Amino acid sequence: MISRPIAFAGGAILLWASLATLGTQTRSLPPFFVVGVCLLIGSLLSIRHCRDWKVPPRTLLVGIYGLFGYHFLLFFAFRHAPAMEANLLNYLWPLLIVILSPILVPGTILHGRHILAGALGFSGAALIVSGGKLALSSNYLVGYLLAIGAAVVWSTFSLLTRRLPSFPNSAVGGFCLLSGLLSLLCHFLFEPNVAPSAGQWLALILLGIGPMGGAFFLWDRALKEGDPRQIGSLSYATPLLSTLLLIGTGQGQLNAIAITAIVLILGGALLGSLPVRPRSLA
Repeated sequence: MISRPIAFAGGAILLWASLATLGTQTRSLPPFFVVGVCLLIGSLLSIRHCRDWKVPPRTLLVGIYGLFGYHFLLFFAFRHAPAMEANLLNYLWPLLIVILSPILVPGTILHGRHILAGALGFSGAALIVSGGKLALSSNYLVGYLLAIGAAVVWSTFSLLTRRLPSFPNSAVGGFCLLSGLLSLLCHFLFEPNVAPSAGQWLALILLGIGPMGGAFFLWDRALKEGDPRQIGSLSYATPLLSTLLLIGTGQGQLNAIAITAIVLILGGALLGSLPVRPRSLA
């Protein structure tokens, strides 16, 4: 039987997997505009409980650090490095969740199989993101560092929610609201004005409800209730499901590299999701 935390994490991962497919409709729009609008739409998912948005300043700062800080670094990484390499380095975040768990989550012990599971997952993600072709160049060092920084921000944010005083899940709407406003400010500062079409507005709404909104509420529940080592290993299913969805909609092809990546990611996810057996006292 699937545990509640794994179910919440799986829901978030499924929604994030739709990001690439839905995002194809908004490729011509400036990225900070897309993030800002989607996060504002996402905040509306908990508007009925907006009183819960009032949280201690430290909690609010951690929320903005995660949602805004991650997207800010990632989009600037895409400006300073090829998208393939930047996206691959960004996918260090599930592995970092596994590795940093003992440091940021009291009582968590890192076992060898968790490290192996994370390594298998990252290897699979590397294949599926790069298509087996990867060439890192020192010319894009700034972009690479920004992408790694984004991975560090998302992984530490995910774990730090366990260190904060208890706050309601609906408070994530407040994180989305302020992060969305900051993203729109970046849009006005760094990007040209834009007028989305009706189809693009529909895509923005779906993104805000799903991978750029609802997924964050599910992710918060998963990390608060679950084992971050298991969830981190499971998270590598995101690029896998995203690729399968693109293949299913005719925007991608299944080949030997994708099949190898599937085996690695599924193997890592299964290995990392196995329950930890207590040591015998005998």
